[in-house]
Amino acid sequence: MARKEPRLIWREGNCIELLENGGEFFPALCRDIDEAKASVHLETYIFNLDDTGRRVLSHLKAACERGVKVRVVIDGFGSYPQATEIARLLEQMGAQLRIYRPEPNGLGRFRFKLKRLRRLHRKVTVIDRRIGFVGGINIIDDLEDVPDDGQGPRPRFDFAVRIRGPIVQDLVKAQSDLWIRMGWRRRDDWNEFYQRLKGWRERRAQALAETQERFEPGMRASVLLRDNLRFRNTIENVYVHALETARHDVLIANSYFFPGRRLKEALRRAARRGVRVRLLLQGRAEYAIQYRACRSMYHRVLQAGIEIYEYQPSYLHAKVAVIDGCAMVGSSNMDPFSLLLARETNVFISDEGFAEELKNSLERELSNSCNHVTAES
Repeated sequence: MARKEPRLIWREGNCIELLENGGEFFPALCRDIDEAKASVHLETYIFNLDDTGRRVLSHLKAACERGVKVRVVIDGFGSYPQATEIARLLEQMGAQLRIYRPEPNGLGRFRFKLKRLRRLHRKVTVIDRRIGFVGGINIIDDLEDVPDDGQGPRPRFDFAVRIRGPIVQDLVKAQSDLWIRMGWRRRDDWNEFYQRLKGWRERRAQALAETQERFEPGMRASVLLRDNLRFRNTIENVYVHALETARHDVLIANSYFFPGRRLKEALRRAARRGVRVRLLLQGRAEYAIQYRACRSMYHRVLQAGIEIYEYQPSYLHAKVAVIDGCAMVGSSNMDPFSLLLARETNVFISDEGFAEELKNSLERELSNSCNHVTAES
């Protein structure tokens, strides 16, 4: 029996473009930053100062010089090696930076604390409150630290979406809420603070109303957040419900696949109902522990009638799915880090045309770049 549908905020009338790999993502991102008139708000887990990272910084600097308000949020662990230099460069150009859970210095870096596992893993950029980018692509070059078998490196396989329309307001709210929370501090002037907060909310609502676009015909979509307060299970619940109601085809590409009991059972039940369930997983080990943990489940997954394919040319970094006529694109893996600890953002899109486009991209790689895993192999 299908589970009750999760409570989602659906937005109609969106224009959503699929971007494959950094080769499509970074030109689109930099072009929109160059056209920004008022604001750029960028969040990322990894910000690497390679050629691509410095290219993005140069476009942010040009935006600052035009008077655009630039805000950047990076994760304290994901961007740890270069966080100090990134902060210096952003400060020089006049941008604002906040670091989510900065890593401790000295011996503290070697002490384990549970809260250090709660990371900002989402990758979200909003420009002028009317264009949004969501996906799994960090600010890092596609060819940085990838395998090379002697024929030249191949880029990480990943996706993002460029969004215009009513759904962007949900991204704006999510970013604004986190920015305020990260700037929280002890204070004595609470009355003045609440008045400022009230005024800010009114200005934000007015700005959203003025910048909101609606496309006809447009796509129906919902922003899915995961945090450790209000949205602890949102992404997992949507996955489970979509799997429970699937009738024909499930195709999931996930870089770190180690789901809990609910997701595993939903996948098995779908396969038992006659749904074709295919998993596109890593064939090259970027992180050995996660890779081996995923492979430890292969025998049971195959026994359930689920097909497994391993991506061979480079690292698979995608976190996407096509379930009948719906598609999922975002930052959340199907593992304990994403589903239990990290802040994540996915977009769930109910549009057959978009789902077909994503499915075609994945099936191209299944045919050309993957090994089909069998019980014998």
